Amino acid sequence: MCEMHTGKRRTNQWLFYRKCSEISPRSGRASTKPGSIFDLAHKKQQIVELDAKSQAPDFWSSQETAQETLKQIKQLRLQVEPWETAIQEVGDLEELLELLQLEDDQQTLDEVAQNALDMVKRLDTLELQAMLNEETDPNNCYLHIHAGAGGTESCDWASMLMRMYLRWSEDRGFKVEEIECMPGDEAGIKSATLYVKGDYAFGYLKAEIGVHRLVRISPFDANARRHTSFASVFATPEIDDSIEIEIKEEDLKIDTYRSSGAGGQHVNKTDSAVRLTHLPTGIVSSCQNERSQHKNKAMALKILKARIYQAEMEKRRQELAVQESNKLDIGWGSQIRSYVFQPYQLVKDVRTGHEVGNIQAVMDGGLDPFIESYLRYYAKLRSGR
Repeated sequence: MCEMHTGKRRTNQWLFYRKCSEISPRSGRASTKPGSIFDLAHKKQQIVELDAKSQAPDFWSSQETAQETLKQIKQLRLQVEPWETAIQEVGDLEELLELLQLEDDQQTLDEVAQNALDMVKRLDTLELQAMLNEETDPNNCYLHIHAGAGGTESCDWASMLMRMYLRWSEDRGFKVEEIECMPGDEAGIKSATLYVKGDYAFGYLKAEIGVHRLVRISPFDANARRHTSFASVFATPEIDDSIEIEIKEEDLKIDTYRSSGAGGQHVNKTDSAVRLTHLPTGIVSSCQNERSQHKNKAMALKILKARIYQAEMEKRRQELAVQESNKLDIGWGSQIRSYVFQPYQLVKDVRTGHEVGNIQAVMDGGLDPFIESYLRYYAKLRSGR
């Protein structure tokens, strides 16, 4: 075996042993102190207690309490089961690696070492998901993109962001549905709403909430001058029936209009698109992708409820943000991330300091490093460290 190949195998083994030392069944650290991300024993005990509660004769005497209990059980199992499977597989790999080293079967050992490296990546993903422990983190997500001031430049930038999120969703195996899209006057989009369906879609995409800034040589400027453009991104979780959001009919302003963009014979010839404005909060939602006004209204109402709920959650997030010494004002001048195409290439997150020089990889959906760095930053913020 060549020296380089042997070195790679040893590196893979070292990474594997470093990670499995944290959660290996034989290390005794699979359940550490309460509140840690590996606190499986506590979570499993919660499941046992809630399961026992659900078997009580009077469990369904309160529908609301019963549904909340079942929801808690489901969320806990969603967290616990992947870790239990991973811990078992880590133990099996440890034993197999030790046996193979005794037999000195280098070819098989290389394969197992590669499997160990794949396991490290899985454990990193589980560790990241363990940070997504807010109530709506596991939910599907509505992603709203809006062009800022700047006309065609900002509309084009908004469409570039939409493509980036579509690529990211595709890479993760998430399904995406376009709920609403308003094209720009010359190019790009003025606004768009995407429905992203997948486990923890909102938990991940909440990292993207804020203003995104682009610096580049404008393709729309005959003098090839450098332009700065802004677009805002907002994520709201899809909420289920267990979360009650009351919206009174008199608090709604309902506007109908003709759908824009591509469509069939009926879609663009009637006022089937619906825009809802919640008068007490000023929150607006719209839908135009369905063929009937009734269906568009139902979807717009569903999005509106999600946005009202998220607005309340955002208040809590802002209370946490007050603790930051470098807190930014919320507005067009306070971007969360800058994408610089010229005179150099760099994508930098203002909140965490994470930066990447390969801007094309980011625009092709390579957002995971930024999302991960934000979630770690947010977890520390919530813990007060």
